[in-house]
This record gives sequence, structure tokens and C-alpha cells, in this order.
Amino acid sequence: MWSTNTIWFEIAIVSIVFLCGHIFLGHFEERSPKWRKLLKYLISVTLIVTISIVFGRVYALVILGLSFIPVFYIHAVHLPRKGINGWTGEPKSKYYEYRKWDKDIFNNSGFEAGKKSTNL
Repeated sequence: MWSTNTIWFEIAIVSIVFLCGHIFLGHFEERSPKWRKLLKYLISVTLIVTISIVFGRVYALVILGLSFIPVFYIHAVHLPRKGINGWTGEPKSKYYEYRKWDKDIFNNSGFEAGKKSTNL
């Protein structure tokens, strides 16, 4: 009934990795455009599936596993050196400055200086 000898297995694995990444580390991408997140996912799935078809599943999964090395380095070493918690992304002001994001988080959400905007 269940078979892992299909390309859908690789798609499922990549999707699960992205799902867990967004659940546990999604707050690091909260201000990133949605199109960039979607493009990153589609490129990753395409790359892993292509590697699996051309070179085999083992190589594709090894490449997927090796892709965790930069993620681990950034969150465990690089961000803490900058004074940013690699798990929570706090303090937010330092992280926003690091990403060159606008620190005024209410600037684009219809709120101004803590007051609700009346413009509908």
C-alpha cells in the first residue's frame, strides 16, 4: 500500500523540513515577503527532486542534510556573536537592525504610535 519509491517521498521530506523550520524558526522571517518564502521552498523542492532523479535518493537526502550546517552555524554561532539569541531572535531591535528591517513594526500595519488608525 505505502511506497517510498516515488518522487513524492522527497517532496514530503522537504515539505516537512520547511514546515518544522517555519514552526520553530519562522519568527526570523516575519518581515520577509511571502513571495520570497514561496520561491525559497519551490527552489529547494526542485533542487532536491532534480538531484534525486539525476543522482539518486541518497545523494538528494545527503544534500538536504548538509543544508542544515549553515542553518546551525548561523543560529548557534553567528547570531549569538552579534548579541542575538539564535533561537528566539531577541532582542528584536538588534535582529531587525541586523536584517536592515524597519524597527517600527507598526509602520505598515495600520497602527500609528500605538493608536489604531481610523483609515478604512
